[in-house]
Amino acid sequence: MLTRIITAAVGIAVAITVLFLHETIVLPIAIAAIIAIMLFELIRAIKLEKCIPILIPAEICGIAVPFLHWYEMKSIAMFAVILFCTFAVFTVWLNKHEEIQYTQIFFVLACMILVPQAMSTIVLIEKQAGEHSVFFIVMGLCGAWIADSGAYFTGVAIGKHKLCPKISPKKTIEGLIGGIISTGIFFVIAFYINETIIANHFNFAHMYLSDISYAMIAVAGMVCAVIGTIGDLSASMVKRQIGFKDYGKIMPGHGGLMDRFDSVLFVLPTFYVFISITGLIHNISI
Repeated sequence: MLTRIITAAVGIAVAITVLFLHETIVLPIAIAAIIAIMLFELIRAIKLEKCIPILIPAEICGIAVPFLHWYEMKSIAMFAVILFCTFAVFTVWLNKHEEIQYTQIFFVLACMILVPQAMSTIVLIEKQAGEHSVFFIVMGLCGAWIADSGAYFTGVAIGKHKLCPKISPKKTIEGLIGGIISTGIFFVIAFYINETIIANHFNFAHMYLSDISYAMIAVAGMVCAVIGTIGDLSASMVKRQIGFKDYGKIMPGHGGLMDRFDSVLFVLPTFYVFISITGLIHNISI
């Protein structure tokens, strides 16, 4: 328990430092580092981490994405990087087709596209949300982690019916419902505090949220909780099928970064879509 607490404290300190420097190059560097570690953990899970000709293009593709978003070099540049790295992976596979299975190759390709794009949503939010960027980034992460905490405590208190016993034995239906409700409530409270207190105190631009907007925010929080659970279970299913307990040991007591960010991969893009289509990051005024 002490190890988990110390690791969590260090992680929080690093996160606060990165968020404090969110307007600098530190943000894409931090995101690129997280992506690189997550990709390595995933590639190691399918026993290809020692195949350097595949590991390198996968890592290059992952690390490049947050910087391409940061410097707003999207479209053709993004397509070119992904295409080049994909060709590199397939070229290696053609040469080692007797050793490497197609399932491994397509797993690598899926990961090197999903993980960087999902995690780089943080950079997109920073670029578009202005003074509220830190708030939106934190809310995107909380959409995954608050649901997990709410589900845990609810499950411990009243959980009786298993959700997916063969994939994640400790998850319960009651816990899922608790996580959904707690995330919806947390979203409403957090947005209300940001709009009525923080924005006024720091003279930030206002989002002018209406009662209808708060209802939508509650729904968004609940949707994020459901999607985060799907992400968590999906990552757990991969571990079960491969025979892993944790993706890594970089965070003592917590496992690897994939163990901490599995639900985030699904929630962050969902949250970004929500704040984009509702105009929250485009309709902010003084």
